[in-house]
Amino acid sequence: MLTPTSNTPLIYADDGYLSHQLRLVLLEKKIEFSETNIRDDEDFAEDLPDINPYNTLPVFIHRELILYNNRIIFEYLEERYHQNKLLPENPIEKAQYRQLWWRIEKDWIKLADTLLTHKDTLDVNQANIARKQLTESLVTIAPLFAHKAFFLSDTMGVCDCILSSILYRLKPMGIELPLHLCRPLYQYMERMFNRPTFKTSLK
Repeated sequence: MLTPTSNTPLIYADDGYLSHQLRLVLLEKKIEFSETNIRDDEDFAEDLPDINPYNTLPVFIHRELILYNNRIIFEYLEERYHQNKLLPENPIEKAQYRQLWWRIEKDWIKLADTLLTHKDTLDVNQANIARKQLTESLVTIAPLFAHKAFFLSDTMGVCDCILSSILYRLKPMGIELPLHLCRPLYQYMERMFNRPTFKTSLK
């Protein structure tokens, strides 16, 4: 595997939620990129530890730069490509949004990761606890989605890319939210899933 010499970013990805997030961010920012899915490149699985010591996906390559943490990748994309900003410009608003991003990762992504990444080996009791906590948390915040078109914002942002990739996988996680309590959240999901960029990110 060679680092690309063109100005077009390359990503190595799989069908997991983290790769989905990266594809969605790239598409929302209208950044041209090339992708190799590891299901189509068996040799890459052997090369992965050489470029990412954590042996995780996705991997983002831009010329000599190699990144393998989504938060760092997203921050780089925001600074490198100024079109279609997914973070606020104002320093205070940006800091508040980054804190919201951190809370999503801490409160929801951690639980979703447990259910999605380790679903075949996870202890049943641990899975039930994670599923219950995530369900209750989503039910609690569901009314917030009634006030804005996007998550606590009038414009599409990084948090929407992160959240939608998890909400799309509620069924595989064994989560079914009560409609009468979560109607605004379901409406948000419908808006997100119907976006052309979201549909493309699934391909």
